[in-house]
Amino acid sequence: MIMGSPAKQPIAEPLLDLSRWRMLPNLLIGAGVVLAVTGAAVNVREFGYSWLLAFMFFLSICVGSLFMVIIHHLFDAGWSVPIRRFLEHIAFLLPVMALLWLPIGLLANQIYPWFTADPHTDHALHNKLVLFNHPMFYVMWAVVFGIWTWLTYNLRKWSILQDRDGAARCTIMMRRYAAGGIFLFAITVTLGCFYWMKSLEHQWFSTMYGVYYFAGSVWLTLATAYGITMVLERSGPLRDRLHEHQYYFLGTLLLAFTVFYAYIHFSQYFLIWNAALPEETFWYVKRENGSWWYVGMVIIFGHFFVPFLFLLRIDAKLKATLMVPVIAWVWLMHYTDMAFNIKPVLHPEGFPFRWVWLDLGCMALIGGVLAKVFLKYFSAHAPLPIKDPRLHEAMGYPHLHASQISGGELDETDGYRDGSLSQSAKNK
Repeated sequence: MIMGSPAKQPIAEPLLDLSRWRMLPNLLIGAGVVLAVTGAAVNVREFGYSWLLAFMFFLSICVGSLFMVIIHHLFDAGWSVPIRRFLEHIAFLLPVMALLWLPIGLLANQIYPWFTADPHTDHALHNKLVLFNHPMFYVMWAVVFGIWTWLTYNLRKWSILQDRDGAARCTIMMRRYAAGGIFLFAITVTLGCFYWMKSLEHQWFSTMYGVYYFAGSVWLTLATAYGITMVLERSGPLRDRLHEHQYYFLGTLLLAFTVFYAYIHFSQYFLIWNAALPEETFWYVKRENGSWWYVGMVIIFGHFFVPFLFLLRIDAKLKATLMVPVIAWVWLMHYTDMAFNIKPVLHPEGFPFRWVWLDLGCMALIGGVLAKVFLKYFSAHAPLPIKDPRLHEAMGYPHLHASQISGGELDETDGYRDGSLSQSAKNK
């Protein structure tokens, strides 16, 4: 799809009415609280692992959105301008995730075996004591989320300020934060997944684990962004603001990260299998026991082959009826992947189906809280960067100036009052 090609025709069907879903976040929070509290009362350790699973799942979407915002500025992308604003809001949910991490910090002695191990008798822990000790565990939480909060706040702040007058200074500042932020992103994501997920089995070695988590996170985020884009276009905020290449490029990137994730996961497995060192192979040996063998097969075929073969078709990336099942499948596969990493520590015999209700309760609670905060952010600002200099290009009007396309007005709270395409731009 060529950037300068004509914009697609406006959607003919009526606007999608989302009023019936308005209370969904509250319902998720209510159901999640009941199930999570019940689970904590029945088995606090099981609750800790279920909460960690849900936390790492939604953390993937937040850090993946931050990555998408950063690379948008690093590559001066034009196609991603209309979807950048909601990605900024999702990334800015990371401060909320810092608060949702607190149950993990409070139950660390129940979740992480190294928390109560004796470094004098545990050789692996003794060698890694500089990293895996109680003070460092909480210091890293503060450092990682502190950097994420600072970075996401400034990227979103300058983006919103750009809505006022489209000043070049805003674009320059966002690029500067992205230039330094990409290095901070790589370091903090690696530290986060090492401390909160990999350290469940502190004896294990894997230098590819940070990239592995990153690949799965961006994969999940691309599918989520595709779904949100469809909803926002059909419900009004992005109506007549998109070109087909937003969907096409999101689908293409989803295909690319499907392959990238498979490459990283296979490389990690192959290197560990080839070296055959006991302190590395035990991680996979444990996950070949009981029903975990079948879960591993689901990840191999479901996480790679199914979406890979489906997304090879160009037309599939542009059809909502085909992509909606793919989005749901991606969510299911990433959840399975996170469970494959976390749950065998507590249940080496196989996937604990009897505790699925607790897993879903924690997912509902965290997901409901994040959805509620996201909707608050989204309703307080323009649905897209209306003064971005590349907006006209993203919409398929490369010969127009952004002011001819925005057609809306800003009030004192930066709210967007008229989301329709200006008549002059349509006539063009």
